[in-house]
Amino acid sequence: QVQLVESGGGTVQAGDAVRLSCAASGGTFSRYVMGWFRQTPGDEREFVATITWAGIWTYYADSVKGRFTIFRDDAKNTVFLQMNSLKPEDTAVYYCAASVVDGTQNREDAYDYWGQGTQVSVSS
Repeated sequence: QVQLVESGGGTVQAGDAVRLSCAASGGTFSRYVMGWFRQTPGDEREFVATITWAGIWTYYADSVKGRFTIFRDDAKNTVFLQMNSLKPEDTAVYYCAASVVDGTQNREDAYDYWGQGTQVSVSS
C-alpha cells in the first residue's frame, strides 16, 4: 500500500512562491506517474500538474502553466510542486496522487493513491 504525505503549505501573499513536497512510501516510487490536484470548498477536485516516470513528460493545467513546475526526485521518493507568482485564486487544498498507469494523467479517476492534502492560502 502506497502512502503519500504532503507538506509545504501555508499562507502567503500574492506574488510569493511556495514549494510543496509529497513523500511516498510503501511502493516503487519510480514506477508511478505522480500528479497534483487542488480543491476549494464546494468545488470538485481540479487537476494541476502531472509528471511521468523519470520525469520524461510533464503536463499542466492552463491556469498554472508558466507559473508552476512539477518535478520529482526518485532517490528520495518525493515529488514537488514549485508554485511561483501565486494568485488568490490559487488558494486551495493541494493533493498529491500516484497512478500505476503510464502516461500523463489529468483525470482524477486515473490515480490510485492520494495524500491527505495541504492547505495553501494566498492573500491579495
